[in-house]
Amino acid sequence: MVNGLLSEEPMDRYVEKFLRYLEIEKGASPHTLANYRVDLASFNRFLGDLSLEKVDPLFLRRYLAELKSKNFAKRSIARRLSCLRSFFKFLCREGYLTHNPVSVLRSPKLDRKLPSVLEVEEVERLLESHDGSANGLRDHAILETIYSVGLRVSEVVGLNLDDIDFISGIVKVYGKGKKERLCPIGEKALQAIRRYLDHRPNVRDGKALFLNRRGRRLTARSVRRVLDKALQRASLNRHVSPHALRHSFATHLLDRGADLRSVQELLGHQSLSTTQIYTHVSAERLKRVYDKAHPRA
Repeated sequence: MVNGLLSEEPMDRYVEKFLRYLEIEKGASPHTLANYRVDLASFNRFLGDLSLEKVDPLFLRRYLAELKSKNFAKRSIARRLSCLRSFFKFLCREGYLTHNPVSVLRSPKLDRKLPSVLEVEEVERLLESHDGSANGLRDHAILETIYSVGLRVSEVVGLNLDDIDFISGIVKVYGKGKKERLCPIGEKALQAIRRYLDHRPNVRDGKALFLNRRGRRLTARSVRRVLDKALQRASLNRHVSPHALRHSFATHLLDRGADLRSVQELLGHQSLSTTQIYTHVSAERLKRVYDKAHPRA
């Protein structure tokens, strides 16, 4: 044993321990765990026969340089470095290593990317473009709920029947890290959910709110297909993800005078700086309106 780490042990063993720690103690989502597994597998291939205790900042810089040479985006490189930072921090905390070689490295500076946002009129067209079939009622309820509450896709597919309080107009949401928050939900969304429940198929998953044709909980991929079909029906020539409805929710609230701290609570952001991106979106929208409308802009 050297520095508390068995040099002959494969890295895979420590990856599994790390992922179990993230899942059990940190409440990481399956999506996060899958991304970390992919990122660590990439690093393990680069590591080759070198043991983890021999990894130093120079070796890590070579790994990042290789990612850059393969035309990885800055954001992807930053994510992989963040993954390694957490992994080596875990190894040190558990006593497998005595030093964290990632601690001296800085993450690449990222360009601030403004989120895609739909105009209010576009959202209204999107939400009004549905049919009266059972699937159509479900799809309408899903999109109304995402926009009304500002949900992530994982949050909307994770909703259970018991999470909706139709009397008080409150929905219980389980966000990142399984953190619970209570959010208001609009009457139009509640009406859409009621109509859907009246025509819902036979239930195999008794808890889940939104079901597929087999009566099981809907997946995130299915929600993306729901939005794609709605965009087509509404004749909106936009390529946006369901997350754009969450972005639109936040931006439209700020445009109409909501304070940043309240929007942070509604979105379930841990840091106010994460929410502040939407103030930039609002400023960009105002600038476009000004440029278009002012005679001497």
